[in-house]
Amino acid sequence: MVGVDHYFSPSPVSQRRPRKVTLRLADLTVDLRTDRGVYSADRIDPGTLLLLKHAPLPPAPAPGSGGPGAAPVRVLADVGCGYGPIAVTLALRAPDAAVWAIDVNERARELATANLAAVGVPRGGAADGGQHNGSHDRAGHNDHDRAGERMRARVCSPEEVPEALRFDAVYCNPPVRIGKAALDDLLAGWLRRLRRGGFAVLVMHKNLGADSLARRLAAAGTTPRRLAVGGGYRVLQVPAADRAEP
Repeated sequence: MVGVDHYFSPSPVSQRRPRKVTLRLADLTVDLRTDRGVYSADRIDPGTLLLLKHAPLPPAPAPGSGGPGAAPVRVLADVGCGYGPIAVTLALRAPDAAVWAIDVNERARELATANLAAVGVPRGGAADGGQHNGSHDRAGHNDHDRAGERMRARVCSPEEVPEALRFDAVYCNPPVRIGKAALDDLLAGWLRRLRRGGFAVLVMHKNLGADSLARRLAAAGTTPRRLAVGGGYRVLQVPAADRAEP
């Protein structure tokens, strides 16, 4: 008997059933590949859709902020990317940005990679997990990336994200099924990776603890702002802590 996977299983064992879903927003329509063993495989999750309708992009960086000889870029993360609806949208809306699509699920990463490629987003080299020794700039590019075409998107596991990398914005439809304590630890870890002036955008259903999460974030010193409400979902914008790195 084939086991039942959680969408946060690192290596899904469920039998594959490839299909496509259509992401429709005011500014874009994209067909995305999905499969069993990933989050919301049968449709674009309504929480994700609400986030994409209301989530802002960070301001474009000032000229010269990328360092000597480097073009300034916005660095964006889709944490728990699944098959990539958020990452694809970010890459299309912010063609100057470096987009990191991050997931523990290897099947989700495979699908996100294919969906980014299908809309023409250039893919960076393998994330630095010991495969490259070059130093990373603020966008996470290493010497290998800069030698050729600049990375637009990189799909990787959380462990493959360079420790020193900081983000201008993090977008996340959190995996609430992992439990409150684990969820709080996960979000705190990514919020610590925000640059000064950056923000995270989170979406969660009120019946799954959105209002409780907002209170816990406020108690931790990062008071969220509610961007949108719809279908029971809350979209929250969480600012970087005052002590965040520039």
